[in-house]
Amino acid sequence: MNKAVVGTLVVVGILAAAGGGYWYGALRAPAPAAGGGVPAQAANAKGAPGGPGGPAAAVVVESTKVETALLPQTITAVGSLRSDESVTLRPEIAGRITAILFQEGQRVAKGATLIRLDPTINMADVQQARANHTLAKSKYDRAVDLAGRNFISGQAKDEAKNNFEVADAAVALAQAKLAKTELKAPFSGIIGLRVVSIGDYVKEGADLVNLEAIDPLKVDFRVPETFMRQVKVGQAVEVALDALPGKTYDGKVFAVNPLVDAAGRAIVIRAQVRNQDTALRPGMFARVKLITRADRDALVVPEEALVPQGTERYVFRVVDGKATRVKVETGQRRDGKVEILSGLGKDDVIVTAGQIKLRDGVPVTVAGGEAAKTTPAARSAPSAAPATLPASTSGLSSPASASGLVTPANAQPARAAPKS
Repeated sequence: MNKAVVGTLVVVGILAAAGGGYWYGALRAPAPAAGGGVPAQAANAKGAPGGPGGPAAAVVVESTKVETALLPQTITAVGSLRSDESVTLRPEIAGRITAILFQEGQRVAKGATLIRLDPTINMADVQQARANHTLAKSKYDRAVDLAGRNFISGQAKDEAKNNFEVADAAVALAQAKLAKTELKAPFSGIIGLRVVSIGDYVKEGADLVNLEAIDPLKVDFRVPETFMRQVKVGQAVEVALDALPGKTYDGKVFAVNPLVDAAGRAIVIRAQVRNQDTALRPGMFARVKLITRADRDALVVPEEALVPQGTERYVFRVVDGKATRVKVETGQRRDGKVEILSGLGKDDVIVTAGQIKLRDGVPVTVAGGEAAKTTPAARSAPSAAPATLPASTSGLSSPASASGLVTPANAQPARAAPKS
């Protein structure tokens, strides 16, 4: 019986001690942080920076000014070089080659004879046609004289006239066939590689040799149909070739195909490029830059300044120390820069890093430079609480000084008591 009573009293004593300790710890004011920091309640007090009802804390960001740059609007594409004029010489009549009057790869002038076929048969045809023409002319002259004296009918006279005209046409035909035995250059250019030799018998339409005019050259390229309104005749182009690195050639657009290619939904553009040194050759791969708008002072910002939201683009502009979200319309991009068509002005300050923490109207501070201007409310905000609380606040001495953590500057170290 006595043991049970003693155990009960011990348990009650333990519970009472625990309750008293909890009550004392809950009501006791929290000690300030080491080093004299502000208590949590003071930091979150109404009216303090970052606390309820107080001004928002400034967000540290990086910024830059809107710049201007020469930024012509261009469209890049790939294409192929073509000869300004190109033809493959083919005979219009059959015959045997008797002469080749050119060296492969040389320049030839317009009208120069390049290949000659055997003209023997054609010359004989011309002589026969001329003889028939002479006889027909004599008969026609006699018929005119007899018809004038009424010795023959008018029908006989008309037949004689018709025979004379047929003979005249036969002479012209024979002479034309004779002229076809010589193949002449239709324009000035560079002759290609022949595929025939002297003595070959060729039929009508057989390939003999190609002729190319390569100064100037044409360049054909395609651009998407979305750029149709931007493409015009007379626009400048810059042509670069992988075969000739480090060099560009200037040209101009002189034709736009009115038919849109249904397979690729693209429009075909043809430009002309000068080739005075004949370094360019037809068939080469070309990289074309079409300049649709001339150089001008364009507003540009770094790409990282853009904040996309759906299909729209925004930037944060710094105005009087606050971040203001502005909707912008962008143009072309080049070398990490974005053209701004509307929404910003020259020398506007924009945020380039730290946008994820921003919202419209938040105070900002520029990192690595002078602090951004603060709002009047921020400038008039009360200063932070003192580092330590007065002793009269809680009726207790400062815990830091009581524990010996804070030592006055003029305090002298205690001397050891002399040994007795």
